[in-house]
Amino acid sequence: MDGAPPPASPAGLSAYVAVSQLLGLTLLATTGAWLGRYQGGVAWHSPLQFNVHPLCMVLGMVFLQGDALLVYRVFRHETKRSTKVLHALLHGLALVIALVGIVAVFESHRTKGTPDMYSLHSWCGMAAFVLYLLQWLLGCGFFLLPSASFSLRGRYKPQHVFFGIALFALSIATCLLGITEMLLFNIRDSYSHFVPEGILANTLGMLLLAFGLVVGYVLTRDDWKRPPLAEELALSMDFKTLTEGESPG
Repeated sequence: MDGAPPPASPAGLSAYVAVSQLLGLTLLATTGAWLGRYQGGVAWHSPLQFNVHPLCMVLGMVFLQGDALLVYRVFRHETKRSTKVLHALLHGLALVIALVGIVAVFESHRTKGTPDMYSLHSWCGMAAFVLYLLQWLLGCGFFLLPSASFSLRGRYKPQHVFFGIALFALSIATCLLGITEMLLFNIRDSYSHFVPEGILANTLGMLLLAFGLVVGYVLTRDDWKRPPLAEELALSMDFKTLTEGESPG
């Protein structure tokens, strides 16, 4: 009925989303505290340029990517088109920020004469970024542009959903590898003595895991999926009729 309030969110969903955001903000604050207190801070044209890399990767490839995945759970009563656009914009912003982080690490390595792309962290990181970019381009092509047919969208959607969650997990795993690598480079001799920097960095790693687990739980609860609105069902049938030549009946 017109004017009726939208149905309430499923029980527990809002609480889990709130916890995810609290964890995400704590994650960013802890990253900033580690880089500021023990790594000298962040700057571009200076020896501190490398520190731009972990900050951008945590912000883009973890926090913003996680929030982009949650869009369809949080915005349950807005139009599908606006939700798709927000989903794509957040992923696009995450890609831009991650690209800044990649440029920073390559420029820092070139300035210091450090070799590139030899570690497992760098291999996983480059794979995550390239696949994430491909996932974003394919998602825009299939779901935002009107050229893809209804059946083609339906066949691609399960792959898009799976690789979205898989790339989020890969991004967190890559960050954990990067934290360990930085600690072994910087405090190799004192790490085993529970020094404050090691404890703070380990805490950052646990926050990464906690954020990933909470976001993953929200995404995998079938009863928390965004229900289609009535007008969206009608539009889907019209789109299917136009692209497949089938009758809505």
